[in-house]
Amino acid sequence: MVQIVFYLFILFTLGSALAVLLTKNVLYAAFFLLLTLLGVAGLFVLAGADFLAVSQIMIYVGGVLVLVIFGVMLTHKTDASKTDYTHPNVILTGHRSWLWALLIAGGIFSVLYTALVRGNFVLLNQGEKFDRSTVDTIGRQLMTEYLIPFEITGVLLLVALIGATTIAASSRTK
Repeated sequence: MVQIVFYLFILFTLGSALAVLLTKNVLYAAFFLLLTLLGVAGLFVLAGADFLAVSQIMIYVGGVLVLVIFGVMLTHKTDASKTDYTHPNVILTGHRSWLWALLIAGGIFSVLYTALVRGNFVLLNQGEKFDRSTVDTIGRQLMTEYLIPFEITGVLLLVALIGATTIAASSRTK
């Protein structure tokens, strides 16, 4: 049963990714990208990487994709005389060569396939289910082994946020 669900998620993810590539409407492409990212999150769940699945949904689906959709919906076309109201949000490119796309995609696929085939996956070799979830493991490591780098990263991000706010506020007053 798990294999059937796995193959359904693969078909769902690949189908929606193919729709992203083949659609000419940018807004539809963003919605198909949403489905692709949700399919990848489902594959993460099936792989036992629950932290990555939640991160995928929270960061990419919840944040980045919403910004892309708002960006597409709120952008204005500059030349009103060339506006085609029958096909909104369509961006056509003049370059239609499939050769470079196939060569690059084939190269990336061959590298990833080789890495997967030659990889030594420790959890798969154990044979039994592991007791802890990945969220528990990551949380324990962040609060014990990696506490100092975690705190330094937090302070660095806080300083960057304060700096960005200061720069934005000073540019508004001028």
